[in-house]
Amino acid sequence: MPLLRPISLFSRSSQLSYHLRAPSNKRFFTPTVAAMGSESPKGSIKTYFDVSWEGPEIKVDDNGNFSSPGAVKQQSGRIKFALYDYKVPKTAENFRALCTGEKGFGYAGSKFHRIIPEFMLQGGDFTRGNGTGGKSIYGEKFGDENFDVKHKRPFLLSMANAGPNTNGSQFFITTAATSWLDGKHVVFGEVARDDLESKRIVKAIEATGSKNGAIQADCGTSGTVMGNGMESVFLGTLGSSRGQLTDKSSTSRRR
Repeated sequence: MPLLRPISLFSRSSQLSYHLRAPSNKRFFTPTVAAMGSESPKGSIKTYFDVSWEGPEIKVDDNGNFSSPGAVKQQSGRIKFALYDYKVPKTAENFRALCTGEKGFGYAGSKFHRIIPEFMLQGGDFTRGNGTGGKSIYGEKFGDENFDVKHKRPFLLSMANAGPNTNGSQFFITTAATSWLDGKHVVFGEVARDDLESKRIVKAIEATGSKNGAIQADCGTSGTVMGNGMESVFLGTLGSSRGQLTDKSSTSRRR
């Protein structure tokens, strides 16, 4: 399955596989062109996950500073994304269609199956739920579109894979700069740049993880996505919209 291969916390030069090892979190927004910068110009596709999870509460102030983990509680919210369809149109379209479920399958009801603090959150395995499954809208796998966008900061969306040209549906959200993944994993979007609530949710879900990627025993589920009005024990609704933005170790998948 697409899984980011665990990376040693002491050596970050390792490669990621469908199984993401070492650092791991999800959102929707309508940022301004200026706020999005050169990576997210007008015309970017916007998508979101409505998620629910149990874990430590995280707060964020107006300056984007996150609090230390608080009490464990049941939580829910929306993570907003902007997709780089002008950079990687095929990869972005795959994620968008899996968000809406318009092909008859997608992310609805799936979860983040691997979460490593200060690294990433990995999800997208909607067929098996353990990092060994998933599929793209083009078939089981599709090729690497390009590696133009680098893993230079947190809150980026990138494809998990099992090696070159093995992209399916599994993805990860970075929670730190992960430059060792450059040239191996396709970055295709980001958590809404100025959406602090979306980033707060990612950090809160990240707090349920561990160094080996397993969910902490006292945190229950790590986050679930529900889609198109379907009820699910996991995440809430999924969706996407096209249109202009207004003002505003290595990861791997298990085979």
